[in-house]
Amino acid sequence: MAADQQRIIDAVRLADQLGFDLVGIQDHPYQRRFFETWTLLTYLAALTTRIRFFPDVANLPLRPPAVLAKAAASLDLLSDGRCELGLGAGGFWDAIEAMGGPRRTPAESVDALEEAIAIIRLMWSGQPSISYTGRHYSVRGLHPGPAPAHPIGIWVGAYRPRMLRLIGRLADGWVPSLGYVQPDALPAMNALIDETAGVAGRDPKEIRRILNVGGVITDGERGDGILDGPPGQWIEVLGRCREAGMDTFIFWSEDREQIERFAQAIVPALGKRTG
Repeated sequence: MAADQQRIIDAVRLADQLGFDLVGIQDHPYQRRFFETWTLLTYLAALTTRIRFFPDVANLPLRPPAVLAKAAASLDLLSDGRCELGLGAGGFWDAIEAMGGPRRTPAESVDALEEAIAIIRLMWSGQPSISYTGRHYSVRGLHPGPAPAHPIGIWVGAYRPRMLRLIGRLADGWVPSLGYVQPDALPAMNALIDETAGVAGRDPKEIRRILNVGGVITDGERGDGILDGPPGQWIEVLGRCREAGMDTFIFWSEDREQIERFAQAIVPALGKRTG
């Protein structure tokens, strides 16, 4: 939140120092309490040296894909290859429409996302001029500009079967959030991604699985939430998620003590790939 500017800066610097891999910043441009996501990502990248950044996930209806691709490529170049792209089909349609964005049906949202991924990949292709004609997005004779410093991953936030199949066909990663999905549902969802990837001639192992998690690490008492409790509870729940196919965890917290406890008590038990 904008009112917690120094808290955000301190948390990200601490994550960089502690050896975390990733920082995710949610993207709700219509939320009056939040900074603009790409501005914040760029500012934080300039304050750090190692950790990588991504919008978790970018609000596609308010960010035209060609502009989004150029923003990601620019940050990737300026940060020496430390930018990835989380991408979402949209939600909170009243707020999106209030900000001038389109209101889409679920089917339209998936179609628009697929078109956006095609344009973004063209933008990063190194071609001097690109064209694409879609129902929702089109570019004609566009000169993309500098390519990214490294192959940026497109990680899609999704829950429904059609979106999961899209990930299997086209995306580099899946970014759900614990709470919107329960651990017991993860195996079947991952299996659908894997099956679709196989049909498309892709190796499912190349699709990254990133789970947003949040809660409170306590000294012993257990709370009401699935991740409100002592380290053992966290390790048990996240261990189940790892066995279900998730390879990366993004810990949603700006609290210094909680970040340190996660690094010291949880990460060693889960392995290295933890954001």
